[in-house]
Amino acid sequence: MPAKKKPVKAPAAPKAAPAKKPKPKPAAGKVTFGAGTKDDPWLLKTPTLTSDYQAYRDESASPPELVVQVGSTRLTYQLRCLDDAVAMLKKAGDWVPLGTSDEGKPTPEGSLEAWARDTKNPVKGYYGLRKGYRGRFANYVPPVLELLGKVELEHLPRNNRVRAK
Repeated sequence: MPAKKKPVKAPAAPKAAPAKKPKPKPAAGKVTFGAGTKDDPWLLKTPTLTSDYQAYRDESASPPELVVQVGSTRLTYQLRCLDDAVAMLKKAGDWVPLGTSDEGKPTPEGSLEAWARDTKNPVKGYYGLRKGYRGRFANYVPPVLELLGKVELEHLPRNNRVRAK
């Protein structure tokens, strides 16, 4: 009787390198990472949650800036807008419509966008620093304020509002 052959074990497969975790995407209306600096910007969504953008503080600029990068477009606002907008919202005491609009287009009276370009605000006009790109304040600044815990912001498909905490 012939001897039984031992089964031959297949050589062990080489161990694969651990899979890299994909970078997280911004959660609805929230930042997922970022310190708010040029090297580590906040990753945010617009109030309607339809577009992603980056923002960071540039305190070395004169005047200090809040820089917003939307695709290849760079918008800059006076950094003091963060404190000034919260002060205005506290004074209003209730929900304020965003009223987002491009520079040169009409804004709804009583909206955050109208206030951000009114000659009666603390900077006596636009907070936006780059001519032709000074509008859309109410689209990009409130999510930063929400991230900083200073405001409540609605996230509806349209007609969003903001109020101070």
